[in-house]
Amino acid sequence: MYKYLFGPVPSRRLGISLGVDLVPHKVCSLDCVYCECGATTKLTGERMEYIPYKKVTEELEHYFANNPDPDYITFSGSGEPTLNSRLGDVLSFIRKSKPHVPVAVLTNGTLLGNEDVRKELMAADLVLPSLDSATEEGYKKINRPFPGISIEDYIKGIIKFSSEFRGDIWLEILIIPGYNNSEGELLKLKEVISLINPQRIQLNTLDRPGAIEGLHPASNAELKSIIDLWGFDNAEVIAKAPDRKNIASYRKDAENAILETIKRRPCTLKDLCTILGLHINEVNKYLDVLESENLITVSRQERGLFYSLSNKSF
Repeated sequence: MYKYLFGPVPSRRLGISLGVDLVPHKVCSLDCVYCECGATTKLTGERMEYIPYKKVTEELEHYFANNPDPDYITFSGSGEPTLNSRLGDVLSFIRKSKPHVPVAVLTNGTLLGNEDVRKELMAADLVLPSLDSATEEGYKKINRPFPGISIEDYIKGIIKFSSEFRGDIWLEILIIPGYNNSEGELLKLKEVISLINPQRIQLNTLDRPGAIEGLHPASNAELKSIIDLWGFDNAEVIAKAPDRKNIASYRKDAENAILETIKRRPCTLKDLCTILGLHINEVNKYLDVLESENLITVSRQERGLFYSLSNKSF
C-alpha cells in the first residue's frame, strides 16, 4: 500500500492515471468553495518539502518495478502540488525512470508567478491550471485565496507561464451559478483566456457537494451557452463521470468495499479513506461514478458530508 501514490485511477481526461501527491491533505493556497475534498486545513503560499523527496521516489521505484506503465503520471492530490519545493526534483526522477510516460500537473495556478515553479514545470508534458474568475471580487468569493495572492498576480503568472512552456496547457474553469457566471465575469474571463491562449479550455461544474452548503451545479445547457458566448473553437464541456463498463481500470473490489462500508453506516470521505486505506482522490473517483449511477446519496451533517446507500443499491 502506497502513501504518496494513488491509483492508477480512471481519469475523465487522462485515461489511466497514476497519481503522485506531494502535500498533506488540504495543504493549499486556495480554499475553494466547491472543493470535493473539503475545506482547506492549512491555507498557505509557502513552498517547502512537505512530503520528503526520498519517500516519494522510493514509492515510485517500487511501483515502476512491479506494475505496467499508466497512460499518465499525474501530480495532483488533495492540495496544491506546486507548494512542494522538491516538485522539480521528483519530475526529473520520473523523466529519467520513465521517459516515455507523459507527465501531467494539475495546479490551481497561484504559484505560476514564481520563476522557480515555472522552471520546474518545464519538464512536464501537460499542465492543467485552473482559473475560475478573472476579477478580484469573484476570485475571493469562489477561490478564497491565501492573503497576498491577488488575481492580478495570478493572471500574470499564468500568462507568463504560457509564453514559456513548450508542452500543452489545458485551462480548467469551474462554473458555480451565483459566483462566476454573470456576464461581466464571463466577458472578463474571455479576455484573459485570449491572453493565456491554452491548447484546450475545459468548462466544468459541480459533480458532488462542495466545501460549503448551498452550491448548485450549472446545467449542461448553461455551460454550452458560455462556450457560445466566448466563441473559442478549443473550448469543451467536461463530461460527467463515465459508466463503470467504459473504464478499463475500474476496480469492482474497491466499489464493493465502499458500498459494503456505507451499508453498515453512513461515512464521510475521510472515514472511507481511513477504513479502506485508499487515497482521498481514489475514493473520490469511485464516489463520482457511484453517485452518477444513483447507487449512493449524500447528506450534509454537523461533521461534514455523509455518504449512504440509495434505495437503488438494495
